[in-house]
Amino acid sequence: PPLPQADLDARVAHRMERRKIFERDEPPTHKAIIHEAALRMRFGGRKVTSGQLEYLQEQCEHPNITVRVVPFESEGYVGASRAMLYAGGPVPKLDTVQVETALGAAFLDAQSHLDSYRTAFTAVEAAALSDADSRDFIHTIAQEA
Repeated sequence: PPLPQADLDARVAHRMERRKIFERDEPPTHKAIIHEAALRMRFGGRKVTSGQLEYLQEQCEHPNITVRVVPFESEGYVGASRAMLYAGGPVPKLDTVQVETALGAAFLDAQSHLDSYRTAFTAVEAAALSDADSRDFIHTIAQEA
């Protein structure tokens, strides 16, 4: 169901604040793999979509950020329904996976879950276009939007 405006505003403010982590002197490394379907959906209309694609293209230029796309025609892609955030670091036992559910975010840190999501991420990464091809692909979609 639609969120009350106050909840929506709070979520947007949180996400805007959270992305400032990439403005640090030593920002973290970030790998994003996005399915083509997510790039083509026009939530919020053409203007919003165009702005999002433009922002994504800008982020592709940062040396610590990798954005790759899994196109519709990719074969062997697994995980079509597995949106996740895998937060990993130098101590693998502290890794955490965030998955969205109908009830909100769930955080997983059991070794069996981490192993499963690492395997899924590796499979998705193998199905994705290269960094350069992904940038070109996003650019093409942005021109169509």
